[in-house]
Amino acid sequence: MPTVTRRKLTVAHESWPIAGSFTISRGSKTQADVVVVTLTKGDATGRGECVPYPRYDETVPQVVAALEAARDAIEEGLPRDQIARHVAPKAARNALDCALWDLEAKRSGLPAWQLAGLAEPRPVVTAYTLSLGTPEAMARAAAAASDRPLLKLKLGREGDEERIEAIRAAAPGARLIVDANEGWSETVLPRMLDACARAGIELVEQPLPAAADEALRSIDRKVVICADESAHGVEGIASLVGKYDAINIKLDKTGGLTGALALAEAARRHDLKIMVGCMLATSLAMAPAMLLAQFASVVDLDGPLLLKEDRSPGINFVGSLMYPPPPALWG
Repeated sequence: MPTVTRRKLTVAHESWPIAGSFTISRGSKTQADVVVVTLTKGDATGRGECVPYPRYDETVPQVVAALEAARDAIEEGLPRDQIARHVAPKAARNALDCALWDLEAKRSGLPAWQLAGLAEPRPVVTAYTLSLGTPEAMARAAAAASDRPLLKLKLGREGDEERIEAIRAAAPGARLIVDANEGWSETVLPRMLDACARAGIELVEQPLPAAADEALRSIDRKVVICADESAHGVEGIASLVGKYDAINIKLDKTGGLTGALALAEAARRHDLKIMVGCMLATSLAMAPAMLLAQFASVVDLDGPLLLKEDRSPGINFVGSLMYPPPPALWG
């Protein structure tokens, strides 16, 4: 009887220094901590990367432990559609799911986009994120990045109106979007949306805490309002209708590319615009999200641009234009 080749699983925690620091309404960080899953079968290897996020009660040790606990099932051939039965943290599912897509691509000789039944990826323009700081500091950062076509402003603290005005003055030709990271309240929201509308801001991500976003049903829409912390998987999509105009799909929230593609399809059925986003991570995490970027209204996959150094080979960025990943990286 022929011997069945098992997969070999490797789980690794990696830290990638950020260029400077990165600040949002919840705090600052100076490094991106990721977990990489590597699956080897025969002479083929597939990889996936995730970012455990404390906002969703996930940590690096927890994610590593969850993957190790499922080692036997994974190495024996766990398929993508069974991952959720064996692995709980969404970030851990993401790394494993993407590694399985990559492994299948490498073993079959077919690119992941073709395996997923999608069109061949083309270059896309990504947003470039300005870390939260004083109005003066953010204006300087905006001026330095004013040649980029789309800037994303991290807001969510006192003084946001001044930040918006200063950034618009410093980058008059750039398209702007805002991410409040749940940092505004129902009381200040109308004033902040007015400020965004005056500055020509096109989209505001997660203005209110996820637990308090019912108030969005009665808000006058001056700009597109996009769910981030409120949007996770297909099971919650119906609850977003009437509160949000768009959703930010991130693979660490959906549990991988498989769940992200299903969520994108559900969003289209509910007439919600699609934004594709990322956590702070390397090109390995951006690569599968590039498949979603092909039909997203807004692309925010600038994680590698915010690091001191990306992995090699990585995605090729020319300014804010990002090219499809090389097969040696993923897919």
